[in-house]
Amino acid sequence: MNVLGFESSCDETGVALVATRAGGPPRLLAEALHTQAAMHEAYGGVVPELASRDHIRRVLPLARQVLAQAGLGVADVDLVAYTRGPGLAGALLVGAGVAVALAAALDVPALGVHHLEGHLLSPFLAASEGGEGGEAPAFPFVALLVSGGHTQLMRVDGVGRYELLGETIDDAAGEAFDKSAKLLGLGYPGGPALSRLAEFGDDGAFALPRPLLHSGDLDFSFAGLKTAVLTAQRKLGPNVCEQAKADLAASTQAAIVDVLVAKSLRALKATGLKQLVVAGGVGANRRLRERLDAGAARLGARVTYPPPALCTDNGAMIALAAALRVQAGLDAGTRAGAFDVRPRWPLDELSSAAASVLS
Repeated sequence: MNVLGFESSCDETGVALVATRAGGPPRLLAEALHTQAAMHEAYGGVVPELASRDHIRRVLPLARQVLAQAGLGVADVDLVAYTRGPGLAGALLVGAGVAVALAAALDVPALGVHHLEGHLLSPFLAASEGGEGGEAPAFPFVALLVSGGHTQLMRVDGVGRYELLGETIDDAAGEAFDKSAKLLGLGYPGGPALSRLAEFGDDGAFALPRPLLHSGDLDFSFAGLKTAVLTAQRKLGPNVCEQAKADLAASTQAAIVDVLVAKSLRALKATGLKQLVVAGGVGANRRLRERLDAGAARLGARVTYPPPALCTDNGAMIALAAALRVQAGLDAGTRAGAFDVRPRWPLDELSSAAASVLS
């Protein structure tokens, strides 16, 4: 089965072709990705209308590029997958519209995929391609979903079987990275820039809070940390030296990482599981990976990461998730007809649907 996947939930247009073969893991045949970061930089964040328009411009050329790279024609596509949600409504509609129209023209199924499920399952594709983390994770495992829009801890018992253990009660970790970087004048997207600057700073220079670190639960909060960074930045004044900026960047990164690591290890202890999967853009952060690896090793646990290219939004994870759901008998796809998107879509709804199918 050849699955063509479209990702358009925010500011990346991703298209990929994943193949499944009997007796073997899913295999990535080709992928293409366009990021809108340069376009949104002038605004310091994603402008939804501009994002939607750019998806329209990019999606078909990227699809042609992927098919050409794979050496296949459009008639070789057996299933078309797209991100149904969550995400920006207009951006989601672009990918959904193209996918459903293409599926109708080819008379093949079209399948809407949950964006976070794509992230959760991406390490399975990375392992099949010889990516980081080596072999694919085995169910069950704990997953840390950490990005600009989401910070959640999930128990994953199988494809479509997810239990929410904890989530942010306000802002996501990735947003805390990006907004703190903006305060330091580092541009957009700020997370990677802040992490690079932090390499030259003293992470103990500023006493920043670690919200909910000792709350006893698995929830997160980063709004108060952003306020603390703003207060520290204002105290430094307009003529701050580069070393002070690096120190504040390092202290900010350390505060975020401390909370993410502590909660992730607590989730492993609470569930008794010995495997942690990290997914989402913040999962590419080197300091986070070092701390998680060290902490998990002390618990006798293993951490699996997608390679950095699969941490950010991409079409490969959408095609993979669709293929695995079909293999698990959870979705047979839908033929041509009406489609909808889910800008807000709780992941645990998938578990309820899976339970009804498997019962």
